[in-house]
Amino acid sequence: LQAIFEYQTLMCMLTGMDVSNASLYDGATAAAEAALMSLRTTKRSRILVSRSVHPEYRDVMRTYLQSNDCEMVEVPYTEGGVIDGDALEKVLDDSCASLVVQSPNFFGVIEDLAACEQAVHGVGALLIASFSEPLAFGILKPPGAYGADIVCGEGQSLGMPVGFGGPYLGILTCKKQLLRTMPGRVAGRTVDMQGRTAYVLTLTAREQHIRRDKATSNICTNQGLCALTAAAYLALLGKRGFRRLAVTNHERAEYAKGEITKLNGISLRFNGRTFNEFVINTSRDPALLEEKLLERRILPGIRLGRYDDKLGDCILVTVTEMNSREEIDTLCRALREIA
Repeated sequence: LQAIFEYQTLMCMLTGMDVSNASLYDGATAAAEAALMSLRTTKRSRILVSRSVHPEYRDVMRTYLQSNDCEMVEVPYTEGGVIDGDALEKVLDDSCASLVVQSPNFFGVIEDLAACEQAVHGVGALLIASFSEPLAFGILKPPGAYGADIVCGEGQSLGMPVGFGGPYLGILTCKKQLLRTMPGRVAGRTVDMQGRTAYVLTLTAREQHIRRDKATSNICTNQGLCALTAAAYLALLGKRGFRRLAVTNHERAEYAKGEITKLNGISLRFNGRTFNEFVINTSRDPALLEEKLLERRILPGIRLGRYDDKLGDCILVTVTEMNSREEIDTLCRALREIA
């Protein structure tokens, strides 16, 4: 219970929010649960989701929402790779429960959460800020600083090596007034009869404890071990270490971005500010390029044509602290030789 409480405290510090639960499965289900929270809170029937949100997150949200008599409306993104404010204005009205926007988004571009907050709260809806890379908040203001009502995302990069499809960690935090609509477990700190510090389960509104139809969520298992890993990872890094790690991610990604876009036939697809991911546009066939690089044991990134036909000539590149400058130079050299 103390470990869960410490994890919750760290998640609130990370996202700038009041309350955290004791984790969910992954970033996608956390986004879906956040959307359901907004429906319960506002009693409205429409969820707006930016198309710059991870496409697999959108798929999971659609699956959750289609059985809840809710309409999910996708808002297009601009040529800059961020949510289209004009398109948002056209579909935003008092029937909307919330807007889900990811920052940094699926393309690695940083969204203008302040503008989103102003528009959404203007019609009484909630702002749900999603993320897939928590390290970004080492140098970016957390979503809570922009007035987000619910923050949800993926915590895998907080010390968890991935193998065979997992494990992942769903992070979900919110404003205090939304606590009663939050799924999962919440641990609290109090004192016992002798005045000693004691930790308790404050809220457990899940189907193991109450009637299934009254449960806030029917996913019954949190990611306790992964949450413990994330808490230990953040505690070991500390505030300064976490910021240094974020700066390293950003600097190496910017170096890679600069070197890769010097090559003939390669340019940036979106010109917005990024953290440690960016999208390149290539005049070569991305599938063939990937095949040639894999022969050299190099994974260049994710081909975006599988998600969006308009991005058939684009590759999403990610650079983290795990990638040295030598590895980045090796990628650039291979791209030059293949050309």
